[in-house]
Amino acid sequence: MIRYRVEMARAVRDLITHLPPELKRKVKAALRSIAEDPYQTKELKEELTGLRSYRIGRTRLILRIIGAVVEVVAFGPRSDIYQRAAIELSARLRKTKKELPVNKQFQDRPTDPIREHPKGRI
Repeated sequence: MIRYRVEMARAVRDLITHLPPELKRKVKAALRSIAEDPYQTKELKEELTGLRSYRIGRTRLILRIIGAVVEVVAFGPRSDIYQRAAIELSARLRKTKKELPVNKQFQDRPTDPIREHPKGRI
C-alpha cells in the first residue's frame, strides 16, 4: 500500500503548532491516518470540487490529493472553514494564473487572426 506524503502551508503548520495539546495530538493522529489512506476523507462539492475534508471534532482539515502527495489547504472550525478554503483556493488560482507566461494564460482562447467586427472585418 502506498504511503502518501503530507505537505502543508506554513500558515497551517503554524496554526497547528499553537493548538492546545489535546487537539494537537488529535490533528497529528489524523495526519498519520490521512497519510495511510487519504481517500477515507469526505469529497467536497460545488466550488470546492477537488478538495476533501477530514473531521476532527468541531474542526476540519481541508486537503487536496495530487499523485502521492496530500496537500493540507486549510484547518479550522467547521463554522467558517469551507468559506475560508474557497477564498484561499481562488487566491491561489489567481496567483498561479499571474505566474503563467502570457501565451499560456490565453492558450485556450481561439486565436483567429481575422475577427468579426460589428462594422465588418478588421
